[in-house]
Amino acid sequence: MIPQVKKILYATDLSKNSSYAFLFATDMARRHDAKIAILHVIEPLPPYAETFSGITAEMKQKHREEIVQEIKKRLQVFCKKAEAQIGPPCVELVSNILLVRGHPPEEILNAANEEGCDVIVLGTHGKGFLAHAFLGSVSQEVLHRTRKPVFIIPLPPEETSIDWDEIR
Repeated sequence: MIPQVKKILYATDLSKNSSYAFLFATDMARRHDAKIAILHVIEPLPPYAETFSGITAEMKQKHREEIVQEIKKRLQVFCKKAEAQIGPPCVELVSNILLVRGHPPEEILNAANEEGCDVIVLGTHGKGFLAHAFLGSVSQEVLHRTRKPVFIIPLPPEETSIDWDEIR
């Protein structure tokens, strides 16, 4: 028996490809009557950079709150555009927006477990074999380290009409 999909973790870096992957996450959520937890991971600055930058804990918290508000704003506008292609609802499918600092693959796996997600949806940049061989890939690492189904959505060769970048 195939397990039911009731919660989807959608990991985003707010790139064009991740906006395309969001269409898949919303379609899956609608088909399965599921909710979406959105995760955005911020890679931390190296300790020496934090020391020299003079960033305080209060400044970090304020920056975090600003990013969450920006993601919510982008999500609302993006959903209005996406609903033209996939139909409503879109915003109502989102149950939680998570913003964490850390190593993206590790944080994606942690969030999937902590949120009780049944599947993980994320985009891939498709940088090619050589770039992947030397740089690694978040999607590749997540795929190899989880026991949950992972949907890795490549950016199609044709131009897409919906993009996070157009939302500003």
